[in-house]
Amino acid sequence: MTADAPTTPSDLTPAAYRARISELESRLEESEDTLAAIRRGDFDAVVVEGPNGERLVYTLENADQPYRVLIEQIQEGAFTLSPEATLLYCNRRLAAILGVRQEKLIGRSLRDFLQPGHGSSLTALLDGALRAPVRGEIALRGEAGEPRPVYLSINRLEREGEEPLLCGVLTDLTEERSRLLELAEANARLTAEISERERIEEAFRQSQKLEAVGQLTGGVAHDFNNLLTVIKSSTDLLKRRDLAEDRRSRYVLAISDTVDRAAKLTGQLLAFARRQALKPETFDACASVAAIGDMVGTLTGARVHVVTRLPDRTCCVHADPSQFDTALVNIAVNARDAMDGEGELTITVEAPDAIPAARGQAAVPGPFVAVSVSDTGTGIPPAILDRIFEPFFTTKGVGQGTGLGLSQVFGFAKQSGGEVLVRSELGRGTTFTLYLPRAETPIAAPKSGDSSEVPVDGQGTCVLVVEDNPEVGRFATQTLEELGYSTVWVRDAEAALVELEKIPFRFDVVFSDVVMPGRDGVDLANEIRQRRPGMPIVLTSGYSHVLAKEGTHGFELLHKPYSVEQLSHVLSRVVAAGRRGRA
Repeated sequence: MTADAPTTPSDLTPAAYRARISELESRLEESEDTLAAIRRGDFDAVVVEGPNGERLVYTLENADQPYRVLIEQIQEGAFTLSPEATLLYCNRRLAAILGVRQEKLIGRSLRDFLQPGHGSSLTALLDGALRAPVRGEIALRGEAGEPRPVYLSINRLEREGEEPLLCGVLTDLTEERSRLLELAEANARLTAEISERERIEEAFRQSQKLEAVGQLTGGVAHDFNNLLTVIKSSTDLLKRRDLAEDRRSRYVLAISDTVDRAAKLTGQLLAFARRQALKPETFDACASVAAIGDMVGTLTGARVHVVTRLPDRTCCVHADPSQFDTALVNIAVNARDAMDGEGELTITVEAPDAIPAARGQAAVPGPFVAVSVSDTGTGIPPAILDRIFEPFFTTKGVGQGTGLGLSQVFGFAKQSGGEVLVRSELGRGTTFTLYLPRAETPIAAPKSGDSSEVPVDGQGTCVLVVEDNPEVGRFATQTLEELGYSTVWVRDAEAALVELEKIPFRFDVVFSDVVMPGRDGVDLANEIRQRRPGMPIVLTSGYSHVLAKEGTHGFELLHKPYSVEQLSHVLSRVVAAGRRGRA
């Protein structure tokens, strides 16, 4: 075929224009007939004229050769099926998947290679492919019987005047499933290893806990046995009839002092365990540091230079001021010993906006007050730095320390919602930093207390004593009666409520233990507050998880062990306050 020179429509006459259109229509019809013949396979080759007039010959074999190469080289199994699943064509990859030579697969049914139980799945795919392209997974088996999970993608292949066929692609999932199985097995091994590691770590933690409990128990037993030895020896000597009065007074004083020391030891243990009943107040940490500066100087000695660095602004905290002072003193005493009584001790107050990350804990944002105590001592070895807050852990010699000072600091900080961090360098010194939540509320006026050590006369005041321990209850009622109080003693909360309802306005004050069987003292006090809002109430406890967690709920608290003077003063104060409130 030759191409005519282009002619513009303006050069043609109407007759020539119509002739041109007729010619083009004839060529179009000829092209369509040629295309139909090619589709039917009537031609073995097509000859066309090239751009330079040369003749080009294209055979059908050459035309589809790239596609045949592509089909044979792909890593998927390609096939043509009859609607009954007979293989009419397959590539080399499909033959390799099924383990049968390519020429021997033609004419066989794909159903011959199905795993038992998958016939209905294949039928559904073939029926669906006659309507629309389908995809699905089935299980085949090779000629040797090995399982072959595969993924099929099948389409309908139209043929003019003949029954349509099905063509598709088959993806072998064997390696993928094998990798998934390996991953699952590796995951199972990893899970087992993690579980075993967690078990070992938990066992290690338990052993550490037992070691800590053993150390704590040994320390408590050692210190309390020392205290009990003093008390026992003093009581034995007091039984002697020929004992001089001055020696009798000395032994009584020794018992009293030893009881105070035992109470302090208990308080330190509770502080470490964060189970002490704190009496938080809002106070200025700068003022407290300035106030105890002289006391710290006295404790450290003249050869230790004490420096305080305080900001211009007020740094208020809401915590127990007594425990705050005790914490600073405990740190200062450790600093003094680390400096061997000579050096410089610096106390700094700052107002950071976060607690820095330390000891594996993330940083804690929020307004805080930081009180740092730095010394120029020997520093703390890194090997023991993580143990310094453990109770009874000490590097000091026998008789030079209990190992409870820093544990009190740790417990007070944690229970107050803060933290204590330590930074140390051997030969250069150590810095302890106590972080407490900053308070913005006005500073509360300090509570006035009686400084007199003389017991106050009860003057007939009626006290309802609620105490489940017989010895303590008997001692409390006898003590109060000797001080001029009248008493009624019950052993639980329910009995106390019954007594209160018997005779209205009989009692002037309720004095109750906190830890009791059934309803505790705090629950009882709240019930009494609802029934009799003006009734004065004093709670007492040596330890209570309720008080440690929730505070005193606004009730007066007297810590056990208490003295006669403390009991008489607190009762007289709350009774007087109650009478003023009713006046």
